[in-house]
Amino acid sequence: MCNLYSMRSNKEAIRDITRFLRATPEMDNLAPYPAIFANGWGPIVRNTPAGRELARVRWGMPSPKFALQGKSYDSGVTNVRNTASPHWRRWLEVENRCAVPATSFCEPDQATGTKANTWFALDQDRPLFFFAGIWTPAWTSVRKVKDGETTDDLYAFLTTDANAEVAAVHPKAMPVILRTADEVQAWLTLPQAEALLMQKPLPDGCLKTVSVGVKQD
Repeated sequence: MCNLYSMRSNKEAIRDITRFLRATPEMDNLAPYPAIFANGWGPIVRNTPAGRELARVRWGMPSPKFALQGKSYDSGVTNVRNTASPHWRRWLEVENRCAVPATSFCEPDQATGTKANTWFALDQDRPLFFFAGIWTPAWTSVRKVKDGETTDDLYAFLTTDANAEVAAVHPKAMPVILRTADEVQAWLTLPQAEALLMQKPLPDGCLKTVSVGVKQD
């Protein structure tokens, strides 16, 4: 499960690939995000009724009811694998899709048992890519007990089987990664059945290990 990633690119590069029409005020001066943690905040490019928008959104979609039994809070689901579930199906249409910009992502080393943070990128220069994501607006819940009830826009991204590089560290899964403007456009516009065909791993050899044992990249 990917609960940590980095986004060190810039607004212009994100616009070139996603063709977003506007940015929310907090995105006017987009700074690097060396570490985006679960239940934290990160940039996404989302479909809205007024067009494609760059926004800062909280990471972690609403949890299924069964996962909340006995809990007084919902810190959210960061990674969505079972897209056949009715819980997720309601957010898989075009209006709830987003592209999540990133330059690297982290998986704990479960293969050896060390759990050392292992960071993956497309290459050592860490070019921009995107996770295939979903989002929902104005969700009211208790994310942290100390904060009480809040209303937040939320996002998560899809996962799939791990390719060879990720499987060597984390055999269970990897994020669904979009590398080109055409792939981003397809994810944000295709009908649901066609879009979900994109829920597949990158081909083997497409990722590089760029850092190990650190909490940010």
